[in-house]
Amino acid sequence: MDLKTYTTSKGEELLYSGKPEISMLENLASGCGDCWHSSFEQGFKNAFSNIQYQTHTAWWYTNDFDNLNECISWRINPYQFVIRKTIWELYKGFDNAYQSNEMKALSLGYDLIRNGGVPLYVKGLYTDTKISCNPIPVIDEYLFFRKKFKSGHSLYMLFRKGIWNWKDIQAFFYAKRNATFDRNTPVIAPKMLKPIEGKPTVSYIIPTMMRQDYTLQLLDDLNNQTYKPSQVVVIDATPPDQRDESLYNTSHYPFDLVVKWQTSKGSCRARNEGIEYCSGDFIVFGDDDIRLAPDYIENHIRLLQTYNAGACNGLDIRAENHLQNLDDLAQKRLTHPILKVGVTAGFNNANSCVKREHVTKLTGNDVNYDGGYGEDSDFGLSLVKSGVVVLYNPFSVNLHLKPASGGYRWWGAQAKLLGKKRKQQPWELDTPVKWIRPVPSPTIMYYIHKHFPPQQIAEYKIKYFMYYLGRGSKLRLPLRILNIPYKLLQYSKSVWYAKKLVALGIRYK
Repeated sequence: MDLKTYTTSKGEELLYSGKPEISMLENLASGCGDCWHSSFEQGFKNAFSNIQYQTHTAWWYTNDFDNLNECISWRINPYQFVIRKTIWELYKGFDNAYQSNEMKALSLGYDLIRNGGVPLYVKGLYTDTKISCNPIPVIDEYLFFRKKFKSGHSLYMLFRKGIWNWKDIQAFFYAKRNATFDRNTPVIAPKMLKPIEGKPTVSYIIPTMMRQDYTLQLLDDLNNQTYKPSQVVVIDATPPDQRDESLYNTSHYPFDLVVKWQTSKGSCRARNEGIEYCSGDFIVFGDDDIRLAPDYIENHIRLLQTYNAGACNGLDIRAENHLQNLDDLAQKRLTHPILKVGVTAGFNNANSCVKREHVTKLTGNDVNYDGGYGEDSDFGLSLVKSGVVVLYNPFSVNLHLKPASGGYRWWGAQAKLLGKKRKQQPWELDTPVKWIRPVPSPTIMYYIHKHFPPQQIAEYKIKYFMYYLGRGSKLRLPLRILNIPYKLLQYSKSVWYAKKLVALGIRYK
């Protein structure tokens, strides 16, 4: 492909096709992006929708985002895009195994987003809005599936599109003969982190419940940071008869320690209450049962400043038991080499850092998730859908102890009970669960119905039941088949609660 070159004031070379607004390139090159395009206006928005047969609701970037001037998007227009020369050379250009230029560009965008790169849609970078996205050849779809996913996914796509479709059958076997899984896709190396510029302030939020000893341990880790937070906000929901209010000695720490006793249930409400007290330039979210490496906060700030990004999600390492300490974390860190940064695949409220302006724009966590699961993913995806680039940060590491008792998940454990022993969950609203326990968790179902279109929700349901039938002993398969009617009842009950939450709308208090 014939690409032209633009050299930035810092000497970096950018390659481009088409006619971009040259005046925008300098600013774009200083940001976190690696490739830029304006493909939404050119017919590429949500192109190759059949990727949903693999990703369904499990991947944030299956769908492109609406009404934004800039956002993450892997759907590159091959005729109008800009890319860093180092990235283009790393991937050796487009993959010529595909028949169409459209799929060549989509494949590159997908590889970037999965391997440490940041492809971005930028409104106005290209003013030519002529529709230039031709239909994706069926052969290219199956080649993509064979090269990017396990072989079973291309068979599943054939099944879902219709095994009677002769073109799909031919394409399936063509791809099977001519393509194998890409095991050597290049990974983009992380940038060297710059020292912290200026003196940005950091607020750290700890929601806790019946884990005061772990919270004190975490406060000591924050006290030993190489770059200390200016403020730590503890929202403690430990019941009055179990709490010791004298434990939090505010004069013991070099940062402003704010302690608030929570009377409401739920970690989402707790974090939202904590956000109201935050004054830092950055807000770091953490759980009460974690240990932090001394460079934890410093590396969060260094990464966001180095990449000029708005948020990041750190490396959360699971402890083997709740008694492990920072020495164990140091050993585990050696087994997690830093290979890439790039766009995060998820979000974890146990280890994340966000510019306060972005948190304020969202208001906070959706309290419809209290008593359940999925609030982390919802908050992270909501950031991305607002245009924030959320990076994966392998430099900021925590050890997650996961003790057996205490914590806000105590409320979620009630969801497994039925009858008089069960305590009503917040998501039950005015209709308590009786004798059919909703499965999957209604808050997970709420997340799916809140963020994804009907066709992808249908794909989730199909795969959910396929996994149910396929897992476990083959000898017990007949029993699982007989249990399908009850599983369908549980699934329908979960959807019913989820739709009630959707109708209620996002809540922050």
